[in-house]
Amino acid sequence: MRGIVFDIKRFAIHDGPGIRTSIFFKGCPLSCWWCHNPESCATGIQTLDFEFKGSKTLGWETSAEELLLTVEKDRAFFDESGGGVTFTGGEPMMQASFLKETAALFKKNELHLTLDTTGYVGTEKFKEVAEYMDLVLFDLKHMNEKAHFEFTGVSNKPIFRNLEYLVESGKEVHIRYPMMPGMNDDEKNLIEMMNYLQRNTTIKRIHLLPYHKIASGKYEKLGMENRMKGIEEPSNARVNLIKDYFEIGGFEVMIG
Repeated sequence: MRGIVFDIKRFAIHDGPGIRTSIFFKGCPLSCWWCHNPESCATGIQTLDFEFKGSKTLGWETSAEELLLTVEKDRAFFDESGGGVTFTGGEPMMQASFLKETAALFKKNELHLTLDTTGYVGTEKFKEVAEYMDLVLFDLKHMNEKAHFEFTGVSNKPIFRNLEYLVESGKEVHIRYPMMPGMNDDEKNLIEMMNYLQRNTTIKRIHLLPYHKIASGKYEKLGMENRMKGIEEPSNARVNLIKDYFEIGGFEVMIG
């Protein structure tokens, strides 16, 4: 079986424990206003033509065996640091069968595996992949279904179902909360998120991801609408206030 990835980042230190190799899968079912990897949204391989600079290809086909050969180059760093491989994107679950095959092969070779996911996929497919993961980095974007649909294009109901499955199964889960000014950082959403996470007592860590403009240039190059145009990055004081809020609620909070 072959899948499509668009990047492999070696020596990553923010995508799970230790030093990691992050594999970026092409395709995402969401259309988040604030997406930092808009080049990942389309499922297929893309070719962009740039005046004066020629063309650039986004994505390539690969196999689980080929990916294993790549990540094995960093085995010594994984072993020394307690690291491993992170599947990210895009949304890796868009290629669930390929992801499952790859994860099974990697786990057979005793690699620590992390899944970075939006959680938006059918629960049966999610279960089949999640069983191979040592850690799941799970996005929680908005508690209100209507607002979630407005800002991401999809319902949050399947997301909650999959998160609750992970909690019930005892899987280690870290929440990733993308903090978007005026969209999901209001008091009502924060209170609902706190109450929900406190009920799911196995979740102890939150990654707070404040909005930044780093991806704005990508939208222009891709010819895509930048719906965050004019939105300012949150102040350090605002970020730290929300960090303190979750820490008082009993969570370990990491920024970025």
